[in-house]
Amino acid sequence: MPPRPPASAVRIAVTGSIATDHLMTFPARITDQLLADRLDRVSLSFLVDTLDIREGGVAANIAYGLARLGYRPLLVGAVGADFHDYGARLAGLGVDLGGVRTSATRHTARFLCTTDPDGNQLASFYPGAMSEASSIDLAGFLSAGVGLVLVGADDPAAMLRHTRACRAAGTRFLADPSQQLARLDGAQIRELVDGADHLFTNEYEHGLLLEKTGWSAADVLARVGTWVTTLGEKGSRIERAGEPPVDVPAVPATEAVDPTGVGDAFRAGYLSCLAAGLDAVRCARTGSVLATRALAAVGTQSYDITPSALPALLDAVYGPGAAAP
Repeated sequence: MPPRPPASAVRIAVTGSIATDHLMTFPARITDQLLADRLDRVSLSFLVDTLDIREGGVAANIAYGLARLGYRPLLVGAVGADFHDYGARLAGLGVDLGGVRTSATRHTARFLCTTDPDGNQLASFYPGAMSEASSIDLAGFLSAGVGLVLVGADDPAAMLRHTRACRAAGTRFLADPSQQLARLDGAQIRELVDGADHLFTNEYEHGLLLEKTGWSAADVLARVGTWVTTLGEKGSRIERAGEPPVDVPAVPATEAVDPTGVGDAFRAGYLSCLAAGLDAVRCARTGSVLATRALAAVGTQSYDITPSALPALLDAVYGPGAAAP
């Protein structure tokens, strides 16, 4: 991969949450604290060993990964006045903050997550300024040259508005409802997914999406170009209508420190290749490289990756020539 995106690469906009992460570790297993006959009334307090306060949010995490690979993604989301230093750091890396709205009254969103040694997590999310994301008009950015939009987890009204703007402009969009699937109803999910160039889910979300939409897998594939499902340490699966699914192995992890944001890193790597016109397998392989780098770091925006390092990393896992366009 060249040190900068090819001149033919389309401009990417990443919409979704921008947040501050409060990441904690619990030394025992979370599942051992759950009593099967008491799940109707759960009252638990976890004494955690560590607390790391990090910058996060799905859109910002993906934009971070793209910037590390030499892209200048447009970040689209809502923040509070407390975003100043966070935003300055992202801008210094090359993220375009022209799509970020600053609330006059609300704090930037907060994500609080406790992780155990098995990677199980309990999390809460306070939307804060994200509640104002639906006031952002994406249409102006689409007419100014954005050619690829990832619609990530955000205020539901914002997700729907951005999706409608992409359809109206004829702009390729990628549906990535992720954490918001639990909140969205079937009609909303169907609207977000229908006509997407790509759909991203993890393995659990794959089933949840089918249950809430009432669609079969074939129904989904008839409505999207490509469905990418991340499978944790097993890698990812690429599905298209009328074609057999393709499984792409993960990059083996030498160190598993923090799973938070690993899926966002995967999406950043995937998007970087998609914008450059590469095939889905190459996209998924690059996503897997970034995912493993993120897994080895605490926080979602602390892993390091450079475009010049990618070819050797890809060839080492997937064989000689894997990094060739």
